[in-house]
Amino acid sequence: MAEEAILGYLANNEEIADSGEFAAQHGLNHDDVVNVIKSLSGFKYVDSQDIKRETWVLTDEGNTYAASGSPEVQLFLAIPPEGIPREELQKKLDPLLFKIGCAQAAKNKWVEMGKQLVSRKVEHVDDKVKNLLLQIKEGQVVDQDDIKALKGRKLIAPQTWNGFSLKKGPDYAPQRKKVAADLTREMLQSGDWKNVEFKEYNFNAKGQPIEGGHLHPLNKVRHQLRMIFLQMGFEEMPTDRYVESSFWNFDALFQPQQHPARDSHDTFYLKDPSTTRELPEDYVERVKRVHESGGYGSRGYAYDWSREEANKNLLRTHTTAVSTRMLYMLAQKPFTPKRYFSIDRVFRNEAVDRTHLAEFHQIEGLICDRGLTLGDLIGVLHDFFSRLGMSKLRFKPAYNPYTEPSMEIFSYHDGLKKWVEIGNSGMFRPEMLLPMGLPEDVRVIAWGLSLERPTMILYGIDNIRDLFGHKVDLGLIKTNPICRLGA
Repeated sequence: MAEEAILGYLANNEEIADSGEFAAQHGLNHDDVVNVIKSLSGFKYVDSQDIKRETWVLTDEGNTYAASGSPEVQLFLAIPPEGIPREELQKKLDPLLFKIGCAQAAKNKWVEMGKQLVSRKVEHVDDKVKNLLLQIKEGQVVDQDDIKALKGRKLIAPQTWNGFSLKKGPDYAPQRKKVAADLTREMLQSGDWKNVEFKEYNFNAKGQPIEGGHLHPLNKVRHQLRMIFLQMGFEEMPTDRYVESSFWNFDALFQPQQHPARDSHDTFYLKDPSTTRELPEDYVERVKRVHESGGYGSRGYAYDWSREEANKNLLRTHTTAVSTRMLYMLAQKPFTPKRYFSIDRVFRNEAVDRTHLAEFHQIEGLICDRGLTLGDLIGVLHDFFSRLGMSKLRFKPAYNPYTEPSMEIFSYHDGLKKWVEIGNSGMFRPEMLLPMGLPEDVRVIAWGLSLERPTMILYGIDNIRDLFGHKVDLGLIKTNPICRLGA
């Protein structure tokens, strides 16, 4: 209907000066008219020009006052000629309306706000605010000073009106022609294609966006780190055991059973199955002995070691549990030097905040060979972190139950202008390695760091919950840039 009206009007007239006035004159919905104009413009039936006008519309509060009257007039009418106590007047009106009405009525010098009594100062008032609001609602012109006053009271708000002026286009016709979008088999067989007008191709149209999978930022950084380890000659360890026994997660690492990390406040223990059934008994006995009475130059921890505690199943708290299994398997064969690494998920019973989650990813590397020293560890760390773009390193002595000596790793952050902790490292203790059956001259150097911290720095994310978990914005996954470590 709108299309027929527009094309029919232009058949006898040069132009439509205002689509809004045209819609009103012909009893049409302006939104329908606008949609038709856009369609006709696309097919060059008409040439259109945008029209924009700033208008004022009533806010919800303005509509309320236009219907019921302004607060100052409502308050004035609630005051009898003899006056009324303030408390009684307040009961007759809504609290917000009373507050606004008192302020505006006093400003207009309509009422006397005494300490005990509120009384009228004039006999009659006109509701100018209501009248102005009704004029604006009806589209009438209002003085700019009044507009400013109503806007200041947030009773009106600006609104942009969009419309068109239009005239005949290069392909104008009183009626839209039917054009074919596709060349069909039937057209070719009948020969109708010779007389059919086809729709023009739009070579600038982008078409539907192609949907596909996207790599998570953690996976991108993980891939880069994996390539660095492989370039350095490391072998990836299998990390598919999320559930571990306390023995492999703690005891085999020479971590005492009363250590705070083994408390349920820090570790997730399983209810079912609650315990493991498979442990190498001879190795378990050697681990028990070194915990209780020491050996290999150690005094041990001097406590009664509990097999029940070692049998408990848990979600692994670090990937070092995987390293322990790999080193034990290595010790069961004639010794061969090895370089191992892993990058996978670990779990800790921590309070969730901007920098901590109950699950995160740990990066771990270790080298097992004869005669390794702390100097070898420092040299490997410089090589590894230089490939990540971190050439300025410092090391600080630290304590770990299963490494001695142990070092925290710091790198100088050029952006923050300070040294930032980036990981932990050390040499596995003899109390951990020798019960496995490794030769006495074999040493193991190792280091670890989280995957989330470098990823957050690379992608400018300051809240770990925006990177990993159910609150992650899928837009981040679709649009995050490629990762180039050390570039």
